[in-house]
Amino acid sequence: MPYTLQPEQGYGLDIESTEYLKDHVQSPDRWVLNFGPQHPATHTTIRLVLELDGERIARCTPHIGYLHSGFEKLGEHHDYNQFVATISRMDYSSPIVNDVAWHHAVEKLLDVQLTPRATVLRTIMCELGRIQNHLLTIGAAALDLGAFTGFLYGFNEREFIYDIIEYVSGQRFHPDWTRVGGAWRDLPDDEVFIRMVREFIDVRMPKAIKDVETLCSRNRIFVDRLDGVGVLSKEDAIRWSVSGPMARASGVVRDLRKDQPYLCYADNWDGAGAERVKFTVPIASGGCCLSRYLVRVEEVKQSLRIIDQLINRIPNGPLNAAADAKFIIPEKGDVYGSIEGTIQLFQLNMHNRGFHSPVGECYGAIEGPNGELGYYIVSNGTKYPWRVRVRPPIFINFQAFSKMMEGHQLADIVAVLGSINVIAAELDR
Repeated sequence: MPYTLQPEQGYGLDIESTEYLKDHVQSPDRWVLNFGPQHPATHTTIRLVLELDGERIARCTPHIGYLHSGFEKLGEHHDYNQFVATISRMDYSSPIVNDVAWHHAVEKLLDVQLTPRATVLRTIMCELGRIQNHLLTIGAAALDLGAFTGFLYGFNEREFIYDIIEYVSGQRFHPDWTRVGGAWRDLPDDEVFIRMVREFIDVRMPKAIKDVETLCSRNRIFVDRLDGVGVLSKEDAIRWSVSGPMARASGVVRDLRKDQPYLCYADNWDGAGAERVKFTVPIASGGCCLSRYLVRVEEVKQSLRIIDQLINRIPNGPLNAAADAKFIIPEKGDVYGSIEGTIQLFQLNMHNRGFHSPVGECYGAIEGPNGELGYYIVSNGTKYPWRVRVRPPIFINFQAFSKMMEGHQLADIVAVLGSINVIAAELDR
């Protein structure tokens, strides 16, 4: 049976004695309903155990762990370049951002300075990944509420981002592009890359975002389903350590691109006095599903603005850091044309070789599409990290879901779940 009446089965309603549970709805006729993991909105990876007073949710208990892949444990058995192929599988809706975040932390541990070319390209790819992630969130949220056309508007442009990523990295879905100090390969052709990105930001995305806003932003059905639903106050967002669009929709003014600038978000990113990119951090005050939708739509526009400032300013010169560093993969021309390049490539890739990191620990974080995405690394001086711990924004943000759902209707679950943007591979620990 999909549900049972609990009081007759020995479940005592008098156990609610903690402060957190004092405001729960009291009723002798609560129903317990399993929402998922087979429900389409939970994608077979989340189970929500609901206590219902009629159609109203008195308590929501999430069950995660259906997709746990041991990502952090795998980090102890992969070297600092290999692990990028693992973490790109976490938030798989924008894997290129995971790549940049991981090597941002590693380069902080190793005290590696990126070249201006690598700095610009990583910033562009990060913003493409942010758009990629938000288009999925916006489109899926519309789909879950019945607006199938909105889903298509978002997914059409996501496919073009995949075209760009495939051109840059050679892989479509999991690019695994970054390496310590740069990337595994440079752009095949600068002009082709610029032309593809220009078409995306000048032609395709403006039309797509206008279509989404026309369909959803002033649609009475869509707005009524989201406005005032799943409210998270500013104070609660801070208490729950929520970050990203979910926090900014509640009025929390925090964005690591501004507060702890890195890449082209920082002044003097090229070492020659270049100014940081200019953009606005969208903030809302409603803290509801509609606010989170509107913040993401505006962030897409700001990402387009950032890319527009950089796409015609890609510096010439090497992509990777100093070639004489022992942790940098040599250029293919050096591998095929010099014995030193061949030796260095073999030294880095042979299972019993590789560079050794300094003994120590560090934490590096970037502003991912869903919030603060950080990696805590402990090094014992070998080629492998001794410990890797991820600070996944989706896992942290999902903490507040139970509290947000109390008192809402059963039909509101899909709207709130979609507004958080739960990706199970990053959620599960």
